[in-house]
Amino acid sequence: MAVIRAHEFISLDGVFESPSWTMEFGFDPQMGETIGTLTDSADAILLGRKTHEMFAPAWRDRTTEDDPGAPFFNETEKFVVGTQEPAEDWNNTTRFGPYDAAKLRAFKESRENPVYISGSGQLVRAMIADGLLDELHLFMFPIALGTGDRLFADELAKFELKETHVYPNGVVHLCLVPRG
Repeated sequence: MAVIRAHEFISLDGVFESPSWTMEFGFDPQMGETIGTLTDSADAILLGRKTHEMFAPAWRDRTTEDDPGAPFFNETEKFVVGTQEPAEDWNNTTRFGPYDAAKLRAFKESRENPVYISGSGQLVRAMIADGLLDELHLFMFPIALGTGDRLFADELAKFELKETHVYPNGVVHLCLVPRG
């Protein structure tokens, strides 16, 4: 059975949507190394429709020279969860269909290698609630936005802290494992 790992860029007050606010802090190379450990053994990417629509035009024409992560994002099999067809075409992308916990559980059980989720906060939130996420990697930026869609809206979610990293740009990485 696959392990499903998600990573989110998140503000101190839990906002994950449209992370343009992260630009002020830059992207420390050590953050890229940490994300690389999540993608190294993954052979599938699971994305929500909105994240897919942001990622497809941003990644599909990138090369290794542009970004060392380009081959992973462009060549890896991608599954898009959502009720609408993805607007953007992207190599190796399959429409998963609407969120269905039983179908995602079967997907997880049918795979051997890790599955990676980037962003896709609504999908991640639902998967945590349904006990389908194995690791949550939060990259918490030192800013409180005050408004925006929060990863943990109105639901109780408990985690165990597995590891942490603090990067020179002030971002803190929390590796969390959901617990009942």
